[in-house]
Amino acid sequence: MNDEDIKKIAAEVARIMKEKEGGAPARKMPGDSVSIGTAGKVFQHPLVNRPGGSEGKKQCSGGDCRIEENTCSSSCQSCNPLNSYTPQQIKASADRVSFCNPNEASTSIAGMIDHTLLKANATQEEIGKLCEEARKYRFASVCVNPGYVALASRLLRGSCVKVCTVIGFPLGSTTPTVKAIEARDAMANGADEIDMVINIGALKSGNDQLVLDDIKAVREATRGKCLKVILETSYLTNDEKVRACRMSKQAQADFVKTSTGFGSGGATPEDVALMRQTVGPEMGVKASGGIKNAEVAAAMVKAGATRLGTSASIAIVSGGEAAKGQY
Repeated sequence: MNDEDIKKIAAEVARIMKEKEGGAPARKMPGDSVSIGTAGKVFQHPLVNRPGGSEGKKQCSGGDCRIEENTCSSSCQSCNPLNSYTPQQIKASADRVSFCNPNEASTSIAGMIDHTLLKANATQEEIGKLCEEARKYRFASVCVNPGYVALASRLLRGSCVKVCTVIGFPLGSTTPTVKAIEARDAMANGADEIDMVINIGALKSGNDQLVLDDIKAVREATRGKCLKVILETSYLTNDEKVRACRMSKQAQADFVKTSTGFGSGGATPEDVALMRQTVGPEMGVKASGGIKNAEVAAAMVKAGATRLGTSASIAIVSGGEAAKGQY
């Protein structure tokens, strides 16, 4: 895409927004809505900052649409059309077109955290709160079960926070075909990142080909998205951890991840260090499970983790301790 093409796209976006403001019907652009996922239409206007919205939120004024200290700023697309940016600026953000500024609540470690809520009895209200917190603290993503991907995608659209979901979770014992279909459906509903559980039983049986085929099937289904491979390290020997990391790297996954948070144990600095040593600097390492305060989080980062999965995210960034039941 050259600079002229980008300018044309930006001008078209500006025209549509102007028509909407004037009450004239805007011509629908491809991608305005997506209905191929099981959760139905997903990609509509954000639930915040809509002109005349009835969500009880304050609307944009003076070019600043910061809402309850979220990540929106004076450079929000809803307030300033894309044609106010140079082609170079648009190119630099082409993978996720949003322009967010940090606020006083964000910290350096916040951008490494997948703010997680995967319990079976999580409610829609709790998912809404999770997304509000992720906006406020600028976490890397929210990690939710597939059934809540569409909701989280709508709540976070226009922010810098991505939507992560889990596949084959938490046992990893479904077939490669089922995992691939589950991943495709999650992406159709708005998932940006996929955390899949490997076939743990196959790994422990020495059936490495099945493990590799399993990861490859999901990798093929998720081209263009971030794929993290969950090993569930508490069930594995060091040799099995190393083999799983090597197969994840061979399958071209983006991350290896320690745990689901629902196994017999969580992340340890020793496991993180072993995984980092095995995959080298080319892949990410996500520590997940049992990270309940800033001290533990720092130990994981020091051992080589580049992403943290936890439900105790706010306690970590604020220097507190996790509440009972967080993982």
